[in-house]
Amino acid sequence: MKIAGSRAETFIGSPDAAMRAILVYGPDSGLVRERVERLVRGVVPDLRDPFRIAELTPARLKEDPARLADEAAAMALTGGRRAVIVRDGGDTVAEPVRAFLADPKGDALVVVEGGDLGPRSSLRKLFEGADNAAAIACYADDGASLAAVIQGELRANKLSADPDALAFLVDHLGGDRRLTRAELGKLVLYMGGADRVRLADAVACVGDSAALSFDDLALGAADGDHAAAQRVLDRLLREGTQPVAVLRALSRHFQRLHLAAGAMAQGRSAEQAMAALKPPVIFKAADRFRRQLGRWSPDRLGRALELLLEAEGECKTTGMPAAEIVSRAVMQLARAAGRSGRR
Repeated sequence: MKIAGSRAETFIGSPDAAMRAILVYGPDSGLVRERVERLVRGVVPDLRDPFRIAELTPARLKEDPARLADEAAAMALTGGRRAVIVRDGGDTVAEPVRAFLADPKGDALVVVEGGDLGPRSSLRKLFEGADNAAAIACYADDGASLAAVIQGELRANKLSADPDALAFLVDHLGGDRRLTRAELGKLVLYMGGADRVRLADAVACVGDSAALSFDDLALGAADGDHAAAQRVLDRLLREGTQPVAVLRALSRHFQRLHLAAGAMAQGRSAEQAMAALKPPVIFKAADRFRRQLGRWSPDRLGRALELLLEAEGECKTTGMPAAEIVSRAVMQLARAAGRSGRR
């Protein structure tokens, strides 16, 4: 069974009792891990309980394919339902899972923590097509979903945010749910008992940490400096940043350029157009952003956004290596910036 994005939170809060195994996968590894933990807690409140939780790896299942069924059928010495977690689940664990679903013993819930599985993945197809299993995709938070996460975390800590502070946080977070929560945790500590997050607070606490690499990448690509942009991209990918999160960070920068360029086309100065953006351009990047407005026309910016949207679609549907897709997109943007500068 495939659980659509709009149903995911409801399903995780109260999974269908007929589901014996649940696959949680996607490019947002932080959200994948968070949802796996929530599903397991629904069965075993203490995630450290060694009697009721078993963890398996693809290597262990390769050595002993029946281990999954055995763990699912085992009874806890202390009583209570058990949970079996399969970490780093990919297509190599599809056959042990298939055998378990064909004849599930015991009452344990099996949760498979997967990576960014494409539509052709045999493991993903297995879960989506089974009557007693479910697949939940985890994509990077953005827009309204990211704003909801931020506001929920702030409310839980008795905080609210000014509109421009919230806009700044939305623009500089996302891509990985766990990293987003970590950055918001630092913001909560920074506020020190105050009840309202101002723009200056958000910039002081989050701006130079969560978004520095993304900003460097976007500014380098829009400047036409392919070598610098590629160096930042390589570092992000080595650190485990998901390619879709990179593409969305690039899209946010080019959307802001497009908005400002449109305002200039209506007669506003570059300073007026930049000042109207929410959140405003950080002062350290203002000169480069202004030069980019002189380099990129609204039409060229529109084509850049189309390129990024197509690249994200390719990451999700073609099965091609996502890192190569995003690297190609960065190169195309940098080349387009170079052509724009020679107009």
